Amino acid sequence: MNSTPQAFSNPAIRSLTPLEARVLGVLLEKQHTVPDTYPLTLNALTSGCNQKTARAPVMNVTEADVLTAIDSLKRLSLVLEGSSSRVPRFEHNINRVLGIPAQAAALLATLFLRGPQTAAELRLNSARLHGFADVSSVEAFLDELATREPPRVVKLPRTPGERENRWMHLLCGEVSLNEAPGRGAVEESVSSDEVEALKAEQKRQREELTQLRALVEHLAAELGIRLDGFTPQS
Repeated sequence: MNSTPQAFSNPAIRSLTPLEARVLGVLLEKQHTVPDTYPLTLNALTSGCNQKTARAPVMNVTEADVLTAIDSLKRLSLVLEGSSSRVPRFEHNINRVLGIPAQAAALLATLFLRGPQTAAELRLNSARLHGFADVSSVEAFLDELATREPPRVVKLPRTPGERENRWMHLLCGEVSLNEAPGRGAVEESVSSDEVEALKAEQKRQREELTQLRALVEHLAAELGIRLDGFTPQS
């Protein structure tokens, strides 16, 4: 598998809105993680935009919001609508429009979805989209994206306590390095939402286990089976 950046055309497009970037990120992600349901319906795309894990910042948008973003992206040819299904389905066209390879698209998608990250974090978080051999190969594609005209990513200066530089995409316009989101704010947002999601899942599992226990006790009583000494595994 080729891991060396190559020269591609680099057309200029207008700055995207945060939601437009999120829509592209979701389409790129789901193309690889759920290929059986890709291209995505409006409902699936909205759910992906509002997903609480692996997203920073977390969004809460409506289907109308997402449809407006889709219409704008279609005018830029960044999103295409399929015509082979009764339900409209949407797919990205970012590789062709930006003239970038799959490796670079995977990195941009991860930045769209999770915000600024180090090269090591990008390698880890983009693993389901592309398997980079090492951090240096990630950095090579980031450097190529950064040296384009206009550049697509920028390396942020280190903040106090950081050991590595983070990278941020520029598809939503130039970034004021002094106002770039700090690591603490991003990680706090992501981790708190992940905790809430885990709590909700644990609650669901406890309720399901309670129902199963009640069902087993009822069936045992109907069949005349004694459950003395039986302890369900939780």
